[in-house]
This record gives sequence, C-alpha cells and structure tokens, in this order.
Amino acid sequence: MSRVAFMLREALVNLRRNILVVTGAVLAVFISLGLAFSALAVNELVRINTIAWQQGVHLIVWLNDAGRDGVPADAHENLLNEVLTWEEVANAYYVDKTAAYEEFLDLFGDNPEMVEALQNPSALPTSIRIELADIELYQQVEFRLQQYPQLIQRISSAAQEIEQISTVSRVLNLLGIVLSIVLGVSAMILIANTIRLAIYARRDEVSIMKLVGASNWFIRVPFLLEGLIEGLVGAALAVFAVWVAGRNLAGAAEGIQLVNLQVPNAFFLRWGVVFLLFGAAAGVLGSLLGLSRYLREADGGGRPAGVRRALEPV
Repeated sequence: MSRVAFMLREALVNLRRNILVVTGAVLAVFISLGLAFSALAVNELVRINTIAWQQGVHLIVWLNDAGRDGVPADAHENLLNEVLTWEEVANAYYVDKTAAYEEFLDLFGDNPEMVEALQNPSALPTSIRIELADIELYQQVEFRLQQYPQLIQRISSAAQEIEQISTVSRVLNLLGIVLSIVLGVSAMILIANTIRLAIYARRDEVSIMKLVGASNWFIRVPFLLEGLIEGLVGAALAVFAVWVAGRNLAGAAEGIQLVNLQVPNAFFLRWGVVFLLFGAAAGVLGSLLGLSRYLREADGGGRPAGVRRALEPV
C-alpha cells in the first residue's frame, strides 16, 4: 500500500512541478478530443434529422379520374389494395377530391388569388400517398407504378433528395470517425512529448533510481499515472464543453420547426464514457512512448548522461 501511495504522490509531484507543460498537454487533449466529439455530435444531428425527414409520405401518385378515358370505376381502390401488399411499402392511403381541396386550402388559404383561380375544386386530382419501408427502395416502387400509364398521371417523389442527404450523412460519419482517430493520435503524441520533458527535467533522479536497482515499472508507474491524469482531465473538459454547447444550441433553436438540434442525453452519456476511456488510454500510451526510448537507452550498454554526471566526483 505504501508503494502505491508513493507512486501516486510522485505523479502528483510531477504534475505540480511541470504545471505549464502539463497545462499545455491537457489543453492539447481538450482541443483534439473536443473537435472530435463535436464532429460526432454534428453527425448525430444529421442522422436524427435524416431519419425524421425519411418519415411520412415519400411518394404521391396522382391519378386520372375513375370512370373516364377508359379508367375503370374501381381502378383507384384496386391500385391502393395492390400497393398495400408490396413489401417495399410501409403504409398507403387514398386522398379523394374533397380531401385534396381541403389540403389545397390549408396550403394556399392565405392567398385569395390562388383560391379564386381554382374555379372548379373537382379539377384537383385524387392521389395515393405512399410511405416506404426503406427510402432507398423508391425506385423499385416507381417502376411498379409505371406499369399503369392509363391510370396514373404522374408520380411525385422527394426520395431522391432524402437519399442524397443519407449519403452525405454516411460520409460525415466516416469523416467524424477518421477525424477522431487522427486527433486522438495527435493528443497521444503530445502527451508523449510532455512525458519526455518531465523525464528530462528529472533525468538525474531517474538515473540514480536505475543505479540503485529500481525496476523499469517502478519508474514507469508515476509517469503513467501522470499521463493518465492529463488524458482524463483533457477528455473530461472536452465532453463537458461539447455537452454545454449542445444544450445551448438546442435551447436557442427551440422555435425552429424545420430541423431538430436536440442531441439525446443517451448520446452524450454513451460517447462521453468512450471519450473518457480514450483520453485515459491515450495518456497511458503517450507516457509509454515517452518512457520507452529513455529506458531502452538506460537498459543498454551505456549509462544515461544523468547517471554519468551523478557518479562524477564532486
């Protein structure tokens, strides 16, 4: 127990002695992981809004009037029943002329000129509104519907635009992951350089410890704890800063109906834990990198410079 307390005390002493260097390392981890965490949060917002945009009506099938121009009287009902049996379709419903006119008034009721221009409400076409099980299947459904040219006037679809948004979302997710890895490695390298500076500042003390028989791990542990603390503190600051920014952004955008800027707390909890573990691991790995070269030289044939100076007569 005394050995553990000694190693922890040495780590805290190292942090206090090199406060400026340690602050630089913590800020480096904070900036690196903060940017990476922000990228993931933006990707989550894109994913949430993409899913929201994918819900609802994806295809509108405008129909020719039944009982006219060779269209059977029950053609609309038969087509709706058939569409509902397709695996690609999650739901479909029929909009008659009365419902179409009510929808028209909802959209253009504030424009009297548009309402007056529609002299005959029965001129509005009936339609079938289709919700797809998977937005990427819209082309297959359109191909099936095109087999009824006499019944169908035209097909309106926003699925292609939504598919493009989905593609952008996937690309952003990939870039976010790559950015997280690159910035995480950068943070690890910065911690490694910080540990090297700490070893250089205490090289005489470390050399004497090696001379009197201290094992490599006895020397390593205080520096590993120092790197762990630096990585953990930097990661915690990054997670907290992104969480605060996310809350403020969601509060400022409460009145905006078009997009949802509310990142779920479950996302922050899940990825926050991941980033804390990553920051701690980066700090430990950075410390190992910073120590490896020095201890490798110490374990070699020659003594480090600090040992040679310590053994010189006064």
